[in-house]
Amino acid sequence: MEPDKKTNGAMIGLVIIILILIVGGIYIWQSRTQSGAPEEGLPAETLPAAEADLDALEQELDAADLDIEASVIDSVE
Repeated sequence: MEPDKKTNGAMIGLVIIILILIVGGIYIWQSRTQSGAPEEGLPAETLPAAEADLDALEQELDAADLDIEASVIDSVE
């Protein structure tokens, strides 16, 4: 009987997969840094509408009654 020969096929495959992941990560990172910030691509008419929506939400939050009375807390206990 001949002794089993050790092969390095699994190690070579693992190294190739890691290299592909590294190259892909560098490619994605470079493409995101070259495209710039996403806010730069928004049309100018979108921003005032978003501000109006935020103002309306803020007014609703200010109008909401967030005070909890002590009697409600005592009734839970």
